[in-house]
Amino acid sequence: MVHGASRLFLWFIKINMHTDPAEYIRQTIRSVPDWPKAGVTFRDITPVLQDPQAFRVLIDLFVYRYMRQRLDLVAGIDARGFIVGSVLAYELNLGFVPVRKKGKLPFQTVAEEYTLEYGNATVEMHTDSVRPGQRVLLIDDLIATGGTMVAASRLLQRLGANVVEAAAIIDLPDLGGSAAVGETGLPVYTVCQFGDSAPAPGGMPGQ
Repeated sequence: MVHGASRLFLWFIKINMHTDPAEYIRQTIRSVPDWPKAGVTFRDITPVLQDPQAFRVLIDLFVYRYMRQRLDLVAGIDARGFIVGSVLAYELNLGFVPVRKKGKLPFQTVAEEYTLEYGNATVEMHTDSVRPGQRVLLIDDLIATGGTMVAASRLLQRLGANVVEAAAIIDLPDLGGSAAVGETGLPVYTVCQFGDSAPAPGGMPGQ
């Protein structure tokens, strides 16, 4: 019943707003210029989260992509990946596991280091987060350079998971992150894109 109601809701949005649901999400995301530093435009998802209609449309887009994928778990990346990932896991009747920044988990962990523009960073998971062979969806709010997503997928694979896809709300294709993730052999799905190479509005970008 939940899935049927969600399908009707998406259809209602598409007909009554005369726009694709993914484009509706893109238009709801706020662009903040010169933050956190001059020359950078920050893509802020908080307007999507605080609007109940937009939040429902966003989650439903993910639900309909993954409801027949026979997933076992959703893994969300610290920190905004926790918001979308945990709600999606609930809607799909799945468990949720966090991929956290170094030093935030209390039990035995496995770690993966990745390179940033100025130095390195590390993500960790509990060693009992997944069982070998489990089908896992990896999700975050945004793919920029792709370093965090690649490191998280390697963590899951080291634990024996079958990472089905890497998903995010936003792709910044000009930064090359989604391409870098794809080069590892992991499929990538994003709801929308921002940047010079992003598709024109009205399509289904990021698929």
